[in-house]
Amino acid sequence: MTVDCAQPYELAEWWHQATGWPFHEATEKDDDEVMLMAPSEPNLLFIRVPEGRQAKNRVHFDVTAQAGGTRDQEVERLVGLGAKQYEDHRNPDGSGWVTLLDPEGNEFCVCRGQAERDAAS
Repeated sequence: MTVDCAQPYELAEWWHQATGWPFHEATEKDDDEVMLMAPSEPNLLFIRVPEGRQAKNRVHFDVTAQAGGTRDQEVERLVGLGAKQYEDHRNPDGSGWVTLLDPEGNEFCVCRGQAERDAAS
């Protein structure tokens, strides 16, 4: 998966903190292309482009809480890393998701993990 961005290394660093995925071994801070290695494909490739984001993302990431965590704890953790809350789609019954923006304004959703979905059943 490729993410167009203004600052590839900085955005990849943020997503590294968010996911825990390691940088590709040949990564250098001033590269125009920076890759994070996912546990399984696809990896995340961040590429420098001159233009900024101009419209709503047509493709976005859905993330869930780290092991043992909840959706709401993950939202709090990611906001603490610098994400911004964009839309709140949580429902009174506990279902739903929260849309956040990464440091360059790319939308992504934080959803309930399997344990939360199982507990609600």
